Amino acid sequence: MSNNLSQQKRILIAVVLSFLFFVVYDYFFIPKAPITEQNITKNEQNNSAPQTNHAKQAPKVELSVNQKDEIALIKSEHFQAHIDSLGRISKFYLSDEKFKDENGKSINLVDTSLSPLPLEIRFSDNTINQEAFNTPYTANQKNIEVNDTNNTLILTQHLNNLIVTKKITFYKYGNYDIEVNLSKDIPYFITPGYRPNIAVDSYTLHGVLTLNKDDKINILEDGDVKNDENFANVTLMSAFDRYYSVLFYNFKNPINAVVTKDTNENSVIFASANGNFKANGYIGSKEHEILRSIDPRLDEVVEYGWFTFIAKPMFEFLNFLHGYMGNWGWAIVIMTLIVRIILFPLTYKSMISMNKLKDLAPKMKEIRDRYKGDPQKMNIHMMELYKKHGANPMSGCLPILIQIPIFFAIYRVLLNAIELKAAPWAFWITDLSVMDPWFVLPIFMGITMFIQQLITPMTIQDPMQAKIMKFLPLIFTFFFLTFPAGLTLYWCVNNICSLIQQVIVNKLFKNHKQEEIAKHEHRS
Repeated sequence: MSNNLSQQKRILIAVVLSFLFFVVYDYFFIPKAPITEQNITKNEQNNSAPQTNHAKQAPKVELSVNQKDEIALIKSEHFQAHIDSLGRISKFYLSDEKFKDENGKSINLVDTSLSPLPLEIRFSDNTINQEAFNTPYTANQKNIEVNDTNNTLILTQHLNNLIVTKKITFYKYGNYDIEVNLSKDIPYFITPGYRPNIAVDSYTLHGVLTLNKDDKINILEDGDVKNDENFANVTLMSAFDRYYSVLFYNFKNPINAVVTKDTNENSVIFASANGNFKANGYIGSKEHEILRSIDPRLDEVVEYGWFTFIAKPMFEFLNFLHGYMGNWGWAIVIMTLIVRIILFPLTYKSMISMNKLKDLAPKMKEIRDRYKGDPQKMNIHMMELYKKHGANPMSGCLPILIQIPIFFAIYRVLLNAIELKAAPWAFWITDLSVMDPWFVLPIFMGITMFIQQLITPMTIQDPMQAKIMKFLPLIFTFFFLTFPAGLTLYWCVNNICSLIQQVIVNKLFKNHKQEEIAKHEHRS
């Protein structure tokens, strides 16, 4: 077994490389499209119902109804929804200024080239399903202003032996009540829609999510679904990208969900029903304030991956600071400073340990050279050296390992928080959700990281490991060039804190060492 110093070096390198792997793997190997305003991957539409028993896929439905025909238009100050002749939401525009693209046009969360559309019904019986996709709905009114007293849209479809009625009551933030009534009980599936495809990137989660009555969350990212999967007693089902979501929820009467996949292997979610169906729905952004105003439990649609249990409290803290600061950028700065202060005892211990190990490096090399043929004696003498000088190789690494979940949680929060969209910080940073247009923050981050590396005591003897460490500032700078400015701002402030702490610790250690030398000379 190698000595403890080698173990310490391996842990340190593993910590650094694990973060690099996390970023590199996300960046290069996850097969997802780059983030765009409306980066749509066309897929061949198949309007057959999910096969819950994994039976042979039903044949593709032939359409004769013109899907472009719109039979109703719903408007509020926050959105505009279009209903097509098949009783589906065919377009859904967010009207708020922050959701407009670079051309000043409102973002559309629904595209007819992606299937299924919100409120689309698919029948298990292939014959009925074929007829349903070729029979237009009628609407009780053409134009609805959500602020009016009569804001319920009634859609009716007359099939040969079946009447389908959809009652949809819209509210101002894009949430709605949906009630489906059939003239007789027939099994079918209804969906909140294909996930929005506005903000799809390789860094964040996108796919579908279910929450059951026991508050258990299941997430199926795009590409995860191999066969149709069934989920019972679901209280919330969501299809989402980085910033936006479509969902059904019914916290009083749980529903059953089926997750299937489209031709691009992306996850699609349906609610299964027989006869009548009633639920609440939503199309829009994953803003905490909006979701909570509709129902506090809708917060569950905001997911941060592995570190959600830490990330959610981190966002709450960040949101709390924003309430006082009124600026998300300065809230990020203050949050970073407070986190660094809380973690200072661990950081201080790690830095002191690194200084002690650097001071002992010549003696450790001497022991390794003397006992290189006898690992057991080498370890014994190493332990005696550590004990004599109060050094512990592991004390330098364990604090770093403890901090990793916190840093990754903040990383996820700043990547996923739509609250940062169109949120300015200062100077040239006018949108914290997009990259720094002048690359000032990532370059500054790389410079601070390089300076910190110069003044940080390193005990790494292996040339290859030393080279990897020297290139880290350049590698990090390269990756952060396209990262959101809010995330890069966090890393810049974090690096500045580390730099200041390292200078202080180095000075304290140097003064302590001079005092020890003076005492020794005085005794002599």
